[in-house]
Amino acid sequence: MRYLEHFEKIAPTRVRKRKSHSYYWDDITYYCNYFSHESISVLEVGCGTGELLNDIRAAKKTGIDFSPAMIAEAKNRFPAVSFHVMNAENITLNEKFDLIIISNLIGYLEDVQAVFEQLKKVCHERTKIIINYHNHLWEPVLRFAETIGLKTKTPQLNWLTRMDVRNLLTLSGFDCYRETRRMLLPVNIPLLSPLINNFFAKLPLLRLLCINTFSFAKPVGTAAENVNHKYSVSIVIPARNESGNIENGLLRIPTFGKWQEIIFVEGNSKDDTWEQIKTIEKKYSSTHRIKTAKQEGKGKNDAVRKGFSMAEGDILMILDADLTVPPEDLPKFYDAIASGKGDFINGCRLVYPMEKEAMRFLNMLGNKFFSYAFTWLLEQPFKDTLCGTKVIFRDDYDRLVSNRKFFGEFDPFGDFDLIFGAYKLNLKIQELPIRYRERTYGSTNISRFRHGLILLRMCGFAARKIKFI
Repeated sequence: MRYLEHFEKIAPTRVRKRKSHSYYWDDITYYCNYFSHESISVLEVGCGTGELLNDIRAAKKTGIDFSPAMIAEAKNRFPAVSFHVMNAENITLNEKFDLIIISNLIGYLEDVQAVFEQLKKVCHERTKIIINYHNHLWEPVLRFAETIGLKTKTPQLNWLTRMDVRNLLTLSGFDCYRETRRMLLPVNIPLLSPLINNFFAKLPLLRLLCINTFSFAKPVGTAAENVNHKYSVSIVIPARNESGNIENGLLRIPTFGKWQEIIFVEGNSKDDTWEQIKTIEKKYSSTHRIKTAKQEGKGKNDAVRKGFSMAEGDILMILDADLTVPPEDLPKFYDAIASGKGDFINGCRLVYPMEKEAMRFLNMLGNKFFSYAFTWLLEQPFKDTLCGTKVIFRDDYDRLVSNRKFFGEFDPFGDFDLIFGAYKLNLKIQELPIRYRERTYGSTNISRFRHGLILLRMCGFAARKIKFI
């Protein structure tokens, strides 16, 4: 509470001074808003006079701050937002939130770990936390700015590094799954500031000098054995010219989850795949929940969307009908998402050695290239972008669909559509290594060069939407 007097004193001029530095503050709001959604609930801890919280997209907004003067100003300016005078070290709210924002606060906290531990009271198992704080390299610069009157003077602060914050989150029971930095030039100089902050600040070495650090976290997941029957599962199998794999694929899927349904979506096959699907549906109707459909459009992406639209399970899975990803591995994907290890589970074929004909050399090179591109774009290690098996909660997919217009509609496979969409929803993306098997029936439907160019275009488009913002 040693900072309370400071904040009570500056509260009357807080709004005016914040407006004078709106370029800096608006960028923080913009970036947090990028990962928010109209359907979620948001809590801001240390909300001050409420500007960030007011501008966040959300169905419900709540702010807490220990300064009565700050909260009085926030309530007066933003009556539609719920504000409470409350110490972050003793949160007494009786509700759970989808997103928690802590912006420019941890420098003032007596005990950062104690505050992080308080967050458990207002977290459910899939809550996301965004923590924004100053890069410790900027301490002398900001102190000088205070000395010459360009910045409001502050008491002595905590100057934590990324590793400090990550360690405190781990000790408090949270998983820090992403970190990034923003803004090299925190004042608005027309043309120059957007150029430096939107482009140069993203480069590998220069980004280390950015003023703002963002850490993303979620509660640590529960043990996998406790979630074996927690969620129902819909497994979508897009199939084109895969007649010889239909029955084998169905019978090799292990039993897991509360219940499971298998959804076959046939895609303009030249063989008897559709007839085989209907035969299998009739043959195993007494032992399996099976749905079948013919896709109206073309391509795997269209088939997956068709299957997901028919799904009723809590968790959505994709299993390619070529069975190069073994159906026996699906329980691993279920355990990873159901136990909270990730919110979007992506299969990774590039860890274990492959069978001789499982992936052609040029396909391997393409996957390597896109893995490096994705690691840079998504700011986390990412080895395999094009593995067909991907898993997501159905309610997260519904939000992804509502956000789909943000990236556009030119991904023929659906891999980029799902991965970029998961990133935009602030989901923890977790790769799961699998052994990639050689085909036993049919041939690939992918054109290496034509589809590779499309994926390259998608990567460039996403760079503008994800990285250079």
